[in-house]
Amino acid sequence: MFGLGAQELMLILLIALVLFGGSKIPDLGRSLGQAIREFKKGVESPDAAAEPREGAERGKETGRTG
Repeated sequence: MFGLGAQELMLILLIALVLFGGSKIPDLGRSLGQAIREFKKGVESPDAAAEPREGAERGKETGRTG
């Protein structure tokens, strides 16, 4: 796993614990999991992200300057 041994992982976890505190670690893990899930969805269906949205096109066609 990226060439990290047990000692390096323990050091990283200890630094994270000191920086964020024990109560924030689960929230950070949850946020990271959601980000990875969204990234995988985007990679699996690139066609959906590549197509322009209709609402964005309509906004450009009106030519409103505000």
